[in-house]
Amino acid sequence: MKQALKNAGIQLPETAVHRLEKYLELLILWNEQMDLTSVPEAEMAERHFADSLLPLFQEGLFPEGCRVIDVGTGAGFPGLVMAAAREDICMTLLEAQQKRCIFLQAVCDALELKNVTIIHDRAETLGKNEAHREQYDRAVARAVAPMNVLCEYLLPFVRVGGMAVCWKGPQVENEKEDGNAAARKLGGEEMQLMAMGQGGHVVACVEKTEKTLPQYPRKNGIPTKRPLKKDK
Repeated sequence: MKQALKNAGIQLPETAVHRLEKYLELLILWNEQMDLTSVPEAEMAERHFADSLLPLFQEGLFPEGCRVIDVGTGAGFPGLVMAAAREDICMTLLEAQQKRCIFLQAVCDALELKNVTIIHDRAETLGKNEAHREQYDRAVARAVAPMNVLCEYLLPFVRVGGMAVCWKGPQVENEKEDGNAAARKLGGEEMQLMAMGQGGHVVACVEKTEKTLPQYPRKNGIPTKRPLKKDK
């Protein structure tokens, strides 16, 4: 873990590094019993943990005390890693698979994290819930869906003036046209790309400037079956 963080140019307090090391141990242990990740053990620290942390070091991207929701967090990437590294962030982890929620809770208990809430639900449902709709400074996602689908998942959670932040690879350039069209329909601006480390990794940031229309997000499964696209 220390070497992966060093290679990425990430400096954390020793207590935070210890939390991430314990998280990694639990990930390896639980991954033997359930499908949490297909990444080889030797690459997990770099590909999951360091990658999840890189955007934290972009000035102003995640302000002190910001309220964040990680949509489709899976085994906790990027949200749980961020919360373990920065206890000032108020993190909500949204995951549709119950077994993964059980793993996430086990990690939170082992790391004694007080800044994390875990919710077992779908984005299409929770995005209509007034307790969560347009209540977050940032909504994040990593390796979940194309940008036009992500915008419909994320932007309903983001307050006006907040931002959706999506971990992406070089293929995001192919998603810009439909992604930008979806963002505009959902109250967002065109996405801005920020390079992250090596290998063409970027984060796509969509600032929200208007409230999301009440018909979004659409019902379960519809955003992926009939994704928003640029009008022909």
